Amino acid sequence: MSEYKIHDEYSLAEAADRLGERAMELGIISSFVVRHFPDNRQYYIPNENESEPLTPEEAYMKLKKLVESAEA
Repeated sequence: MSEYKIHDEYSLAEAADRLGERAMELGIISSFVVRHFPDNRQYYIPNENESEPLTPEEAYMKLKKLVESAEA
């Protein structure tokens, strides 16, 4: 997904947000939650195997993989 330009932690989190929205549009996930804190974000992606929040990096990688496999 070369359309996501990542320069810092903020742009990484923004890219993860957009990937989450795209994954929902594609019907890959039913929902996702982003908890915003002053210094970071936590991501929750529905999955019976995971209950721990994801970091922006983890969410980006997971969502990117899901979206790319669905669009391939």
